[in-house]
Amino acid sequence: MKSLKPRLLTAAIGIPAIVLLIFFSEMWHPLMNIAVGVTTSFMVGEYLYGNQLLRVWPLSIVCIVFGFAFSSLIITPYVYLIAFAFILAAFIVGIVLHETVDYGKLSYALLGTLVISFGMSAVSYACYGSISLTFYFLAMFLLPWMADAGGFFIGSAMGRHKLCPKISPKKTVEGAIGGIIFCVISAVAMGLVFDFFVFEYVNINYFSLILLGFLDAICSIVGDLSFSLIKRHLGIKDYGTVFPGHGGFLDRCDSIIFTAPLVIVIGQFMPFLSLG
Repeated sequence: MKSLKPRLLTAAIGIPAIVLLIFFSEMWHPLMNIAVGVTTSFMVGEYLYGNQLLRVWPLSIVCIVFGFAFSSLIITPYVYLIAFAFILAAFIVGIVLHETVDYGKLSYALLGTLVISFGMSAVSYACYGSISLTFYFLAMFLLPWMADAGGFFIGSAMGRHKLCPKISPKKTVEGAIGGIIFCVISAVAMGLVFDFFVFEYVNINYFSLILLGFLDAICSIVGDLSFSLIKRHLGIKDYGTVFPGHGGFLDRCDSIIFTAPLVIVIGQFMPFLSLG
């Protein structure tokens, strides 16, 4: 439990900031898109820094600008243009700097930037114009964080069997199961809070929430392990140091890259909310 104190400190600062963001975004929805864009830019920057590519300015600028533009403007008609401009610009940089940036590093930058930007764009896409921005934001951020918290506490207390020791030595099978349970309970609890204290003429599909809680926890683990695999390959502990006990933006949000699109996918077939 040595890392509990810095985690609590980060939560004490981060939670009020998130509450303020949600409050003002409910009044002006584009604020959420801007916040997502800025966060994505930091995540892309940390990802490039991990492989010593941040100071390759032509490449890092192209990737960071794309991260902001794609994730914040996903709901506009300009997404195809943004993606085309990014791919074209990145390969032009690769051609010009081919003596210093080999194909492996170019591929690393391209793939990672696309994955991070795509995953985070789901937050902007789901929140903008939704029945409740707050509901979808919490579904995308609260649930994977609760899965992580459940995995951390249950794994610390009861963990015996390693899940993927060569990728993430501290993750255990017991922690993963605890994370799934925490995530499902949190999904149902969130629905109940909105049902009884927030919504008046909105119906909540609890089956969709339970399914989301179960799959969200699994996707959260996949996301965490995926970026941990990259860190092991690069020989680094964290992508950044912004959040004590958590690392950087990418360390804190790596699972959301995988879970946020899941909210959209499930919501398309089994809507979480309906007016009635």
